[in-house]
Amino acid sequence: MNKQLPEKDLFGNEIKKDVLLRDKFIEPPFSVLDTKSGSWQKRKRLWLQRGIRSESGREDTVTFRGALSDNDFLGKRMQSAGDVKSVFDPALCEVLYHWFCPEGGTILDPFAGGSVRGIVAHYLDYYYTGIELRKEQIESNREQALDILPVTNQPNWYVGDSNKILDGFTNEFDFVFSCPPYFNLEKYSELEGELSNMNYENFLIAYRSVIRKSCKLLKYGAFACFVVAEIRNKNGNYIGFVPDTVNAFLESGMKYYNECILLNPIGTAMLRTRQMDISKKLVKVHQNILIFRKDA
Repeated sequence: MNKQLPEKDLFGNEIKKDVLLRDKFIEPPFSVLDTKSGSWQKRKRLWLQRGIRSESGREDTVTFRGALSDNDFLGKRMQSAGDVKSVFDPALCEVLYHWFCPEGGTILDPFAGGSVRGIVAHYLDYYYTGIELRKEQIESNREQALDILPVTNQPNWYVGDSNKILDGFTNEFDFVFSCPPYFNLEKYSELEGELSNMNYENFLIAYRSVIRKSCKLLKYGAFACFVVAEIRNKNGNYIGFVPDTVNAFLESGMKYYNECILLNPIGTAMLRTRQMDISKKLVKVHQNILIFRKDA
């Protein structure tokens, strides 16, 4: 019997199966995900060692406009010249793809942003389609993907407004997964169709439209997942972004199926407890993972 040769990629490198990345559940399937845990941090380091740079393409364009004392992001933030930019956690992608997308399934991301969700998807043999308004971000994403993935296994990124591009899609998807703009918490660009430049009323109109069009392309029985967090208005009160997101999916015919709390690393939270003395605002150290199902 001939000995089976090791599988190699297009560059002649031996492909080694990483058992850690494909355990049965990756993390316990509970309604709380703790990014502070040792296992989570280990998986995150493994992903980052593969060369993912989600902040790339955003250095000179994306500006954080929210109050740092009340808003943390997905486990990591990038600071440059006083600005703060969110970076998506690749370990979270791994878990959610494994839980809610069928093996080899197709993923639609209407608010693509950085490279993480696309690269992780294709590394794990899913098929990703993302839409992002900023051309420079997509160019950076594609450059990273070519550095990490075989040239024949690349995410599919579209440049433009999801509200327009989704109208031209006819194929169905197995999973809708995204982290939308948190209203005006970050300013992404001055381009037409940029949600972060709208007032909240117009933001919701455009946001609901994107969700509705994305859900229309989802297969029956499939899931949609948005990672969101509550944000405050200029008076310091929560605007209800989380329930508005839930309602947008319900209005699109989806069923509210699961909810999970993503616990972020504490970081500077202990230093920011002073805001409780001043304004009675709790220090936010979590995100909301909202999961919906499309029933027949």
